[in-house]
Amino acid sequence: MSRSTTRPPRRQVARGTTSTAAGGPGTAPAPTRGPRPAMAEPAPPSRAERTARGRALRAEVPRSAHAEFTAGKDREDALDLLRSQEAARVPELLPIRYGRMAVSPFTFFRGAALPMASDLSRTPRTGIDVQLCGDAHLANFGVFASPERRLVFDLNDFDETLPGPWEWDVKRLATSLEIAARDNGFSRRARTRIVRAAVAAYRSGMAEFAACTALDVWYTPADVDSVRARFAHQVRGNRAPRMEKTLDKARSRDNLGALSRFAGEQGGTPRIIAEPPLIVPVSDLTETGESADDVLAGMREVVLAYRESLEPERRVLLDRYRLVDMARKVVGVGSVGTRSWMMLLLGDEPTDPLFLQAKEAGPSVLERYLGGSEYPNSGQRVVVGQRMMQAASDIFLGWVRVSGFDEQTRDFYLRQLRDWKGSADVGRMAPKGMQTYGELCGWTLARAHARTGDPATIAGYLGSGPAFDAAVRDFAAAYADRNELDHAALVAAIGAGRIEARNDL
Repeated sequence: MSRSTTRPPRRQVARGTTSTAAGGPGTAPAPTRGPRPAMAEPAPPSRAERTARGRALRAEVPRSAHAEFTAGKDREDALDLLRSQEAARVPELLPIRYGRMAVSPFTFFRGAALPMASDLSRTPRTGIDVQLCGDAHLANFGVFASPERRLVFDLNDFDETLPGPWEWDVKRLATSLEIAARDNGFSRRARTRIVRAAVAAYRSGMAEFAACTALDVWYTPADVDSVRARFAHQVRGNRAPRMEKTLDKARSRDNLGALSRFAGEQGGTPRIIAEPPLIVPVSDLTETGESADDVLAGMREVVLAYRESLEPERRVLLDRYRLVDMARKVVGVGSVGTRSWMMLLLGDEPTDPLFLQAKEAGPSVLERYLGGSEYPNSGQRVVVGQRMMQAASDIFLGWVRVSGFDEQTRDFYLRQLRDWKGSADVGRMAPKGMQTYGELCGWTLARAHARTGDPATIAGYLGSGPAFDAAVRDFAAAYADRNELDHAALVAAIGAGRIEARNDL
C-alpha cells in the first residue's frame, strides 16, 4: 500500500529589472520630486462599470431565455449517463443506489447530478463564472458547527464543485424546490410562489453583496443566530419550535454521540458495530485481499499523508488521536457506490473519540461539459471549492491520494463524520415552511457565489425586477416534468429486470 499527496500549485511571479536613461539594467532610479508614477497595472473596472456590464449582457442573453428547456432528440439518455458511472463504483452497492433513487422523483433528482449537468450544458449562459457547488439542491443545505462552536447554515456537499456558470446552481436549486413541492402534493400556485421566492432571494442577496466590499462579503455571518434574525419575520407560529428541535438535534450529533451510535466495546476498546451492507467494518471486508490489521496499518500511513494537507496547528490536534478501527459506510443517494470510510480515532481516553469520514472523490460531473479541474487531486478540488464557498469549514477538512487497496489509485477528502450536522425534513414541510427554507437557501447560495464571482456584474444582469425569477420558475417546471419521465424510466427498468435495485435500505 502506498500513499501520496499533492500540494497546491504555487503562483510564479516574474520580477523584472529597472533602468534609467543614465544607467543600465539594475541601476537605481534617480530620485524625483512630485507624485509617484502610476503603477503599470491598470485600475480594475469600478463597481458601477461592472454593474453596467451586467445590464448590457441582457441584450446578448435575455433573462427570459433562462426559461428554455427542451429535451431534443440528441439529448443524452439519463439512464445511460447514470450507468456510465457504474464502472468506478463498488458493484455490490449499486442496487442500493438505484433503490434509493427509485423511491420518488425527488430522490431520483438527488442522484441525477450528471444528467442535469448534461442538460444545463445546452442552456443559455451569461458567461459569468463563479465557484459552483455543482449539486445545489435543497437537501444539500444544512447546519453544522463552526470552529468557534457556533451553529452555521450553509451548503454542505461539494463533491461536484468546479468553476462554472452561476446560473447552473440557481437552476438546480429552483428545480429541486419544484420537485420537492410536487412530492409533497402542493398546488401549482404554491409551487410557483416557492420557486420564485427562492430565486428572488438569490437576486436580492446578490444585490446586497454587490454593494459590499470584498472583505465584507467574506465576513458576512452564516451562524444560525444571524440567519434567524434575518428571516425572523417569516419564522413564526409552529415553525419556530420545529426549528429549535432541529437545532437541538444537530447539537447532539457530535463525536460522543457518534461513539454511542456506531461503536461498541471489544476487549476494552471501542470498535465500530457492523450494520451490513450500510456499515461494514474492515475486519468483515474481503475485497481488499489483506488482513484487517494490514489494512489498518496501511490506513495509518494514509492518515499521516492526509495530515500534510492540514494547517500546522490542526496537525498538532490530529496527532493527539490514534486510529483504532474503520468501516465502509454507505452515504447519501448519488454518492452510493463510491468508496466512503468511517474511521474511529481515540485520544488518551475511551471517551475522547474522533470520527473522520474519508470519502472518495472522482472528477466532478461538470468536468465533462466545463473542462477538467486545475487540481490534479480530486479530493483537493473538493476541499478548495468547499473552503471558497463556505463561510466556515470543518477544521479537519483535507485530502489524500491512496494506492493499494484494490490495485487502483484513488483520491479522497476527509472531514469529521458528525459535527453538529443537521438538515431540514423536506418531506414534512408545509408550503409556507418550504418557501421560507427556499428563500434561506437562495440567499445562502448568493453569498457563496459572491465570494468567488463578481456580484456587481451578476446583480446588474439580474436587475431589481422579477424577470429572471419568472424565467427560472418556468425552467424548473419544465425540468421537473422531464425528471418525472426519467424517474419513471428508472422504475420501469427496475421492474423489467434491466437494473437491479434494493429499496429496503
